Amino acid sequence: MTLKTALAQGAKLLEEAEVGAPRLTAEVLLGYALRRDKSYFYAHPEEELSELGWIHYGRYLHERLKGKPTQYITHQQEFYGRMFRVTPDVLIPRPETEHLVEAALELHAARVVDIGCGSGAIAVTLACETSAAVVATDISQKALEVARGNAVRLGADVRFVAADLGTCFRPRSFDLVVSNPPYISTDDAAAMQREVRDWEPHLALFSGISGNEIYLRLVSDAEMLLAPGGHLLLELGHRSAPHVQAMLGDRWTDVELLPDLAGIDRVLSARLLG
Repeated sequence: MTLKTALAQGAKLLEEAEVGAPRLTAEVLLGYALRRDKSYFYAHPEEELSELGWIHYGRYLHERLKGKPTQYITHQQEFYGRMFRVTPDVLIPRPETEHLVEAALELHAARVVDIGCGSGAIAVTLACETSAAVVATDISQKALEVARGNAVRLGADVRFVAADLGTCFRPRSFDLVVSNPPYISTDDAAAMQREVRDWEPHLALFSGISGNEIYLRLVSDAEMLLAPGGHLLLELGHRSAPHVQAMLGDRWTDVELLPDLAGIDRVLSARLLG
């Protein structure tokens, strides 16, 4: 079987199973199986696929057809121009979260904590892009292992702490609290894509019946953790904005909602009064 035929057959299988972007997915999976860039396939379309290559490619196609996200098969996802390792112990970084990073970069904070860091995408990016002292927490030890590995690979100076949100730090320790927390209601699980619902960690996805329980705790923690004048940045679910805004009492000012490219309020920014 040639590379051209292997790609065509893989794309057809994925399309028939209604997998999104079937051709691109086939290219990524074949590239991972052969450890080749997809440009190689177009330069060598008639090259014969080795038996070992077919075994790996077939296994990856089978996993994707069962719903396993491509990123969990290849163990990688790009975020803010860097390649992060991901496993089923962490959420797959989304492009929308880059809006949170952009907002954080504009604040030029000296002391930053990323609460619920998952793969470390936010914390590692901020450490690489700034001179800030960055700390990251997660309640999952397995997630912290993934995040630490990403920090080492990407040369990021981040201190990782196992903690339930921000409960382990002294008051007034930070100038910026940033978080992409769980914000999906458990009632919405049935309507979710199977790739997300069945494969990504529920601890990082769901936040009670309303989807807003973790936000309430984060706001409370931020009031304790931030120095006067410090900022809180939260990624928002598509229905979260009014609920999170209502959680901010009279200790907060300069509250802003920042939209993503689709016009959805994606990031909440607020400053703690002195």
